[in-house]
Amino acid sequence: MSFPLTNPRTTTRLRLATLVALPVLAFSVACGGGDDSAGGAKKNEAIADVPDAPAASAAEGDKKPGTLPPGKSEFYDAQMTYVQCMRAKGGYPDFPDPKLSGYLDWAKVNEIGSQPGRNEGIKGGKNGACVPELQAAMTATPEIDQQKAYESMLAHAKCMRDNGISKFTNPTMSAGNAQPGGQPGPMSRAYDEDSPAYKQARKACESKLLEGLDGMQ
Repeated sequence: MSFPLTNPRTTTRLRLATLVALPVLAFSVACGGGDDSAGGAKKNEAIADVPDAPAASAAEGDKKPGTLPPGKSEFYDAQMTYVQCMRAKGGYPDFPDPKLSGYLDWAKVNEIGSQPGRNEGIKGGKNGACVPELQAAMTATPEIDQQKAYESMLAHAKCMRDNGISKFTNPTMSAGNAQPGGQPGPMSRAYDEDSPAYKQARKACESKLLEGLDGMQ
């Protein structure tokens, strides 16, 4: 799938155009399956408190709670609000907490999306219930070095093709911004993201993507 990597506001506008179409197109996580009941939560549905980052201490072995850097805390809080929505209204009561960095834990998100009937709506919630919260999280996302993002996604796309997904497209650069590859277009599904072959390739190539890019291509 294709989410542009540009400044947060531009990212928001372009990503949402794709995300809103999720319930119709059965859009995938990483990148459909029909809708199913949310089922019982595998874990406690309550939102965990925001954990403190450990801070270095002058005394060896002495650790005191620290805080997230400015900006990162705002991003984390926005992601937690999105996660809460996904659990309460989006149809995914077992949606995982973000990492301390603020980025979603895509290994866990992909695992949920790989379950039968649970792929549709894994981003933005079923029927787009959590698109506003996702928009806010995207707006708070720290800027990413576009050249590094492009190189990372290019390596990932090549890996996907090498692992059997021959129609996985390369990312592109537009006006200095990296545009993710994947499916040829939202209306052109060149490969089945629910197939065992795709899931195997994605697992093999997940390390190619930098943190923050692992759910965008």
